[in-house]
Amino acid sequence: MAYDNDSMMATKVEDLLDATGSKFSLVTLASKRARQINAYFGQLGGGIGSSVPPQVTSVAHKPLTIAFEEIAAGKIIMGDPEAVAAAEAAAEEARLAAEADMAALASAEDDADDKDDKKSD
Repeated sequence: MAYDNDSMMATKVEDLLDATGSKFSLVTLASKRARQINAYFGQLGGGIGSSVPPQVTSVAHKPLTIAFEEIAAGKIIMGDPEAVAAAEAAAEEARLAAEADMAALASAEDDADDKDDKKSD
């Protein structure tokens, strides 16, 4: 009897290697994500909500298989920790600058409204 897939996983290992670049990166990324998924399933009844749920719809019950499916779908990517930290810091700095600009704009509008009220009195 012939099967469509020669392996137990529906996702081809070659596709996963293309997504991560190396076997080491694939194993590292998949194991970290599988632990996160396992933690999510472990805390479901507790209501804590600190873990990220699976990013793909899957019929698999094993966290590692779900992690492989996420990698194949492009939902989880390998990133340099220093580059990710720098990008997060830049995004936070941009958010704070935008909030400061919004506050300054609101303050300027309030001052203009106050001047208009004084002129009409």
